[in-house]
Amino acid sequence: MHILDAIRDAFTLLFSGDPALWLIIWISLKTTAVGLLLAGPPAILAGYLVATHNFTGRRLVIWLAQVSLSMPTVLIGLLLYLMLSRQGPLGGLEWLFSQAGVIAGQALLGFPVLLAFTLAAVQASDPRLAETAITLGASRARVMWTVLYEARFGVMAAVTTGFGRIISEVGCAMMVGGNIEGETRTITTAIALETSKGEFAQGIALGIVLVTIALFVNAALMLLQGDARAVSATA
Repeated sequence: MHILDAIRDAFTLLFSGDPALWLIIWISLKTTAVGLLLAGPPAILAGYLVATHNFTGRRLVIWLAQVSLSMPTVLIGLLLYLMLSRQGPLGGLEWLFSQAGVIAGQALLGFPVLLAFTLAAVQASDPRLAETAITLGASRARVMWTVLYEARFGVMAAVTTGFGRIISEVGCAMMVGGNIEGETRTITTAIALETSKGEFAQGIALGIVLVTIALFVNAALMLLQGDARAVSATA
């Protein structure tokens, strides 16, 4: 198929409301959002605690968080596959080749990204802020909220980066989810499958959707950062 014909057919698929195509998009957005929601709060909390507390093994934790950022997603998928297989310690959950398994993989992929970026954002914030809050009698929860609010640009970047890592990965979703049509087939696994079959139109259509999502998410982050800076400047 000529590339121009494939691009034309891709837009036809998108605007015709092809149910199979949009089901793939829905599954991908659903598993990504749930995985991010599961990983976000504990990862941000862990990033804050590591950044603000000295404890034995702290440097090891930071090193492991940074190393996990460059760990291949297919390796994480392999480890999770072994854990969820029938002979694995979590086999009783029966999550393998299900959306629950894909979501678990997405959460595992997003956790270190959110932790590492939150850690960096909190470390870069003014340490006098927490000291002042403590002096004024703020509770630990209030101090944490104050510091995280001060580092909100970095935390928002952490969430955006985590979302991008989750929705764009293919190795873990393929191994744990099995690329089952209507159940675990995400945008990236569908692109890999359709391209290998020579169905370039659907692959291009899904690629356009993936790029569009990335543009919208990053645009939203830029708008939030811009609005927050404008408010801070006028305050």
